[in-house]
Amino acid sequence: MNKKWFQIGMVSIFLLSLALRFWGLERFNTLVFDEVYFARFGNNYLTHTPFFNAHPPLSQYIIGIGIWIGSHIPFGHDTVNGLTGSLRSPWTYRWLNALTGSFIPLVVAAIAYQLSYRRSFAMLAGLFTACDGIFLVESRYALSNIYIVIFGLLGHWFLLLALDNQNRRRSFWLVFAGITFGASVGSKWNGLWFLSGAYLIWVTAWIIHLIHSFPNPKLFFTSPSLKQAEGRSLESGVSTYSPSSQTPLQNLTQLNIFQMLFYLGIIPAFIYSIIWIPHLQLDKRYGFIAVHQQILKFHLHLGGNSPNVHPYCAAWYKWPLMTRPMAYYYQTAESITDPLPVMGPPLPAGAGQVIYDVHAMGNPFLWWFGVAAMLFLVGMLVSQVVIPWVKEKRFSVPATLSVDTWIALYLVINYAANLLPWVKVTRCAFIYHYMCAVVFIFLAIAWFVNQCLRSYYQQLRAVGVTITFIILVAFIFWMPVYLGLPLSPNGYKLRMWFNSWI
Repeated sequence: MNKKWFQIGMVSIFLLSLALRFWGLERFNTLVFDEVYFARFGNNYLTHTPFFNAHPPLSQYIIGIGIWIGSHIPFGHDTVNGLTGSLRSPWTYRWLNALTGSFIPLVVAAIAYQLSYRRSFAMLAGLFTACDGIFLVESRYALSNIYIVIFGLLGHWFLLLALDNQNRRRSFWLVFAGITFGASVGSKWNGLWFLSGAYLIWVTAWIIHLIHSFPNPKLFFTSPSLKQAEGRSLESGVSTYSPSSQTPLQNLTQLNIFQMLFYLGIIPAFIYSIIWIPHLQLDKRYGFIAVHQQILKFHLHLGGNSPNVHPYCAAWYKWPLMTRPMAYYYQTAESITDPLPVMGPPLPAGAGQVIYDVHAMGNPFLWWFGVAAMLFLVGMLVSQVVIPWVKEKRFSVPATLSVDTWIALYLVINYAANLLPWVKVTRCAFIYHYMCAVVFIFLAIAWFVNQCLRSYYQQLRAVGVTITFIILVAFIFWMPVYLGLPLSPNGYKLRMWFNSWI
């Protein structure tokens, strides 16, 4: 793919994301799902109203800025309500989230490009991210999760850019990486897992480096046959870059412990700390340490992770296969010509012939194919250790890791870093907590499809085209429940494939 078509493709993906997020943004003149918290909190900062915030405040600052700017723009005020504590148009507290969410596919594509220098991989990563449902839903309302994700992804992108540069330019990008990692944690605490993923891939690179430097060759050795085989990822029919190709991840060991602690330790902690200053000046009941104690207490008392606590509670192992998505908004009307329902008592049974549902669910096939691709990457990594173990009866690590092996390590480690910490969480959790991990699923399926499309075998290229087609069709099919479009009861049931989805 040449540069011109790549640029056209990325602009098209951005415009698609922008159009889907801004279309009918003010349709539901109410507070949808957790807008009852975050839109109100953003407005509280404008009205100087003290309140307790159960999360770090950065996302609510941004929503508040969006409300202030939106209130001074002479359009988007056709509908208003006082649900935030002031008379506001829904457009004012949603537009900045919609704009921010539109950039997430571009950031994912930028990460894919820095991982491989392959435009086709980057294009697919951006396209698949733009075709996900939960990111579309979260971007259309005044919610906080897109800020955790975009700041965490920016941190990874800036880190990769730093590894691609030297001296002052490297320090420049490392500073920005530290700032954005701190901003991710400053949106919600689970943004910390993006930073932990960066540390884990760095530690992994150093472990591999030290294994090669180990003085006892009887314990560790380099397998020449494995080194030659590493240029192939799916099978011999797949064209990949040479193991000698240099990409940013292969420069990880150029960062020492002091650089990591300063740029990705002290700077994020400093940014996180100063984020709290405006909130603590507004609500003077708690100091910096006390407010964190109160937040921790709040989350510890949210109850167990079961439907008895909340009907949409979903433990971490239910997220990858999307067995329990959740409705952010559900109302019925007698006909499509009736005014859009806001909130009120439900219609009598059988009277609601039109359903308006905003469902926080991913693109099912994108998620399912993505999990399969992630498992493939895990298998690819394991096989590179097991095969020489079986053949040579010794532990082996290739002397030079290929581009695709580094990509596999990066995606598997960061996916695990963002998912596995939830294993020990006992409070009620929801599917949107998976957003930080699932972006690496999007990258995994994009890598797999790209490998198929670059294969010498026509059958594998057909597999890549088929997967892409299914993901695009699925996005269009489920789009009514992402955008809250009117559906008949049969149309609604047609999209709720499992009872656990309702």
